[in-house]
Amino acid sequence: MATVLEGIRVLDFSRFLTGPYATMLLADMGAEVVRVERPGGADDRGLGPFAPSGESLPYGIVVARNKKGITLDIQSEEGRELLGKLVSRSDVVVHNYTPGSPESDLLEYERLARLNPAIIVTAVTGFGQNGPYAQRVCFDAVAQGMSGAMSYTGFPGNPPTRSGPLMVDVSTGIYAALGTMFALYHRQKTGRGQLVDVAMLDTALSFVNAAGVAAEYKLLGWVRQQQGNQSFYCLTDAFQARDGWVMLSIVGEGLWRRLCRVLGREEWVGDERFKDDMARYRNRHLILPVIGAWMSERTAEEVVRTLNKARVPCGRVNSIPEMMADPQMQAREMLLEVDFPGVGPVPMPGVVPKLSGTPGGIGRRAPLLGEHNEEVYCGLLGLSASQLSALRQKGVV
Repeated sequence: MATVLEGIRVLDFSRFLTGPYATMLLADMGAEVVRVERPGGADDRGLGPFAPSGESLPYGIVVARNKKGITLDIQSEEGRELLGKLVSRSDVVVHNYTPGSPESDLLEYERLARLNPAIIVTAVTGFGQNGPYAQRVCFDAVAQGMSGAMSYTGFPGNPPTRSGPLMVDVSTGIYAALGTMFALYHRQKTGRGQLVDVAMLDTALSFVNAAGVAAEYKLLGWVRQQQGNQSFYCLTDAFQARDGWVMLSIVGEGLWRRLCRVLGREEWVGDERFKDDMARYRNRHLILPVIGAWMSERTAEEVVRTLNKARVPCGRVNSIPEMMADPQMQAREMLLEVDFPGVGPVPMPGVVPKLSGTPGGIGRRAPLLGEHNEEVYCGLLGLSASQLSALRQKGVV
């Protein structure tokens, strides 16, 4: 079955998670993604956790899936020549080098567009291509902190707290893939490429302010504070059952009435203290102990079964082993195992989104360092075996 990005070639110069996650998404949908590393390997190969073989599990195996792998020193004269030939035969270049760095200058959109006017350059950085912070380096936690999100994450009295998953990294990768798709669609109509400028802080700020955080401060004068697992405008919290924790979220009158019936508190329906989401939020100190007492008498499975039967949104707070065994996760194929040399089957995330006509998939394991040098340099660019050998001896590839 055809894939939606079949025939699109992507040169991936990115490292760590954000850029590689973006190119993984493109590769999952059929793009030919060629991961370009410096001879000796990219920096992210040294970041754990590590497989028994010594490979970086997230960066060398998981997000490198479906990609080909070559090595190239783009700062050498011969490397720049090869870069030009690769760009002329490609559709997209993705990198996450800081503006002003030698690598970023070599991969600058205007420079590459002279070689290939149809090229799309997706530049993933911490702070974008302009502004006073443009040349700063950044990682997920830094963007979380600067966005304001950490100031109201965690429990009251605790230090500012970041999200456990690398939400900014992954979300910026999604934006980068989405921006690349926008640019490909524009090129399809016009024949012209463009620069896709994606910044981690932009992503984090977008998430924070999409929830109205800046608006509520400017218009209402309210600065959000830490509330643990509770929400800010509705009834939400985690409750301890006899053998685990359950997350509950009540939004709107319909769900509130259903919860009251389950709790045997029908008199709360119509009570002025709980007349709407805001009232329930303000008077949550009257409601949460009752829910907590009800859950404490039951197992987590009993709680979830009862609430789901009543159509009340809830879910068990899973441990990692419980998550891996969850039947919904398995039904949606959100953990797939791919064999890797010297390691064996490695669990990795399934494909999102799921397209009915042109579905993505995992058809190729992650490449070993420089595994596809011969295929790309000899097959695509037409170099001879002796030329490739000479480049290897010079340290160009």
